[in-house]
Amino acid sequence: MSTASLDIAAQGAAIGIWPFVIGLVLVALLIGAFWMGIRVRRREPAPPRPEEQPRVPEGGPVGEVLENREPDEVPRGRDRLTPHQLKEHGNLGSRTSATQGRPRWDEGSSGAFGSGGSGGR
Repeated sequence: MSTASLDIAAQGAAIGIWPFVIGLVLVALLIGAFWMGIRVRRREPAPPRPEEQPRVPEGGPVGEVLENREPDEVPRGRDRLTPHQLKEHGNLGSRTSATQGRPRWDEGSSGAFGSGGSGGR
C-alpha cells in the first residue's frame, strides 16, 4: 500500500467517525431530556382520586335557562368607552325582559338586516 492510499483510508475513517459521535451526543441529549421529564413529572400533584371528583348537585343536574334579557343602556358621552368601563362588563347587569316571546321574522320579509327591499315579493 502506498502512502496516498493510507491517507485516503485515514480520511475515510475520520469522516465515518463524525456521524457516530453526533449520534452519541443526540442519544445522550434524549436520555437527559427523558430523565428531566421524569423529575418534573414527580413534582406535579397526583391526579384526583375518585372521591375528589366533582359530583352532581343534590337536586340533579342544573338545567338550561332560556330567557330574553333587556340590555343595559350604554352611557353617552364625548369619550369612547372601553369594555372595563361598561357596567358589569357586558350582560351581567341585564334584567329579565317582560316579554319572553322570541322575535320572529315578518311574513314575506327576507330577514336580511338592512336589505331595504320588500323581501320575498
